[in-house]
Amino acid sequence: MTIGPVQLLVIGFEHPDFQGEIIGELQRLTENDLIRVIDALAVHKDADGNVERLRGTDLSGEEQAQFGAMVGALVGLGMGGEEGMMDGAELGEAAVEQRGGIFDEENAWDVLADIPEDTAAALILVEHRWAIPFRDAVARAGGFRLAAEFISPLDLIALGLVAADEAEQLEAADAGAL
Repeated sequence: MTIGPVQLLVIGFEHPDFQGEIIGELQRLTENDLIRVIDALAVHKDADGNVERLRGTDLSGEEQAQFGAMVGALVGLGMGGEEGMMDGAELGEAAVEQRGGIFDEENAWDVLADIPEDTAAALILVEHRWAIPFRDAVARAGGFRLAAEFISPLDLIALGLVAADEAEQLEAADAGAL
């Protein structure tokens, strides 16, 4: 199972009024094989404090188990060498099968439990499928990642890539979205 770079997005929404646009965009990106949603957990707490949860993934049950085994193996390798890697793979696969996704409800809930009323939050684990060929080309050339960061639109002014007014608009959009 080839896996691309993975990113965790934690997104909040005040006074949410969802119209399906976010799910539609995730579906478009998935259909074009640009991303794959490994796991997603969304929580909405209404004005009365009632909580709704929604889970989703683009992975089949078998792929979820494989991904859980890979994550478990990496954690086990770091903690206990080769023997820990084998134990971690088994535990990771079993854990994913038991909870029906990558996110552990209990730990994910810790992140999302403190959201205020009339607010929603989402944890989305995204695989960047578009980056697999690039990553592989870098590896074949002997390269390795030194850093990976999102750049603020305001920093783009210093590089001369955008004008100040455009950067302010982009910054406002970033602050409101991610």
